[in-house]
Amino acid sequence: MPKKTEIGNLALAGYDELFASTTATTEPSNIIKPDFIGECVVKIPLTELHPPEFHPFHVNDDEAMDRLAANIKLYGVREPGLARPRADGGYELLAGNRRKRACELAEVSTLPVIIREMSDDAAVIAMVDSNLEQRETLLYSEKAWAYKVKMETLNHNGVKGDKHSYEVLMEQTGESKNQIFRLIRLTDLIIGLLDMVDSKKIAFNPAVELSYRATRS
Repeated sequence: MPKKTEIGNLALAGYDELFASTTATTEPSNIIKPDFIGECVVKIPLTELHPPEFHPFHVNDDEAMDRLAANIKLYGVREPGLARPRADGGYELLAGNRRKRACELAEVSTLPVIIREMSDDAAVIAMVDSNLEQRETLLYSEKAWAYKVKMETLNHNGVKGDKHSYEVLMEQTGESKNQIFRLIRLTDLIIGLLDMVDSKKIAFNPAVELSYRATRS
């Protein structure tokens, strides 16, 4: 598994690990309080949870989704999502959009989430990290956009120590520097071509070469 980064680690830890020591309280039944201060897991109606404005990760109704929905129907959601309040109401669901869809299919009306006030940059990092670390397989387009936005965000905030943003990604993903930049090149492809890379109608190496010619501009 890739290494966890400092931002968003709480959202990436296991549900049982985080809340094993939770004891019963007189709080409302939709709130579970852990031992650490300022964080809680709240069961939020699915109708109040909205995907991020930019979310490069696909949520597909496929066999994997069917299995997840069946598991949730039997055992409930085992790991909370991560959300932040939206200015116009409801919550932006940064991590847990597949779980939300599975809940819909399982006819479960709420999703347990950690509610956290976060800056835009911290929200991007949390969204990208949760998907990079939790999803077993990612499409080329998902990796490409995830790497691009994380590097841009890290460059905007500055990386701690003497590391470059691509070095942080190298440590997290196990990808080489060259592969990271080649993947990011795919974001310059027009939408149709990038879809063809995902569906394996165009191989990765030719797609990288095409990115220098068939671009969005």
